[in-house]
Amino acid sequence: MVDTDNSDADDEDASVQDDANSRQLVSGWQGRYYEDFDVGDIYKHPYGRTVTETDNVWFTNVSMNLNPMHFNEAYAAETEFGERLVDGTYVIALAVGMSVIDVSQNATANLGYDDIRHHAPVFHGDTIFAESEVVDKRESESRDHVGIVTTELRAYNQHDELVLSLERTPMVLKREHAQPSAATPPGWIEGVGTQPEDLD
Repeated sequence: MVDTDNSDADDEDASVQDDANSRQLVSGWQGRYYEDFDVGDIYKHPYGRTVTETDNVWFTNVSMNLNPMHFNEAYAAETEFGERLVDGTYVIALAVGMSVIDVSQNATANLGYDDIRHHAPVFHGDTIFAESEVVDKRESESRDHVGIVTTELRAYNQHDELVLSLERTPMVLKREHAQPSAATPPGWIEGVGTQPEDLD
């Protein structure tokens, strides 16, 4: 005789359906706060970035860099490099930007960029990768809501050649002062988008 009582299975299906219909605000990546940094930690920042000719030309024009190495192909072809070089200050900006997600998403200010070194040229078509190592952290003497973190930022090309290194020192919020939440993550103001009361 076949048991045709499927009540347990029906209850399980209903439970799955209820779970499938539930909605909740879930926190995404909120960045590191001062308490999250430890000296010696190394963050390999996500995503490499291929540098294009357009990047170089636009940045060179916007920053009014008049060195012909960046915009005059005929001139650059006669140099030891044989082609135009990517503007070094663009490489700095790119590497710093790549590091923000891990180092300074919750910074209130950058206090300084030190010991900047260009170790190798960057060319159109090179892909840049960046990593940061925490070399120092300390409490702020004048502001209770932040701490000061110093990292060494290193950028490499696709051949694993070090092309840039620098130290940068941001003031980073402490978690208790930031009070991050799923409803108000970093960069959002209160009341925008889906709110907890919208899910009732």
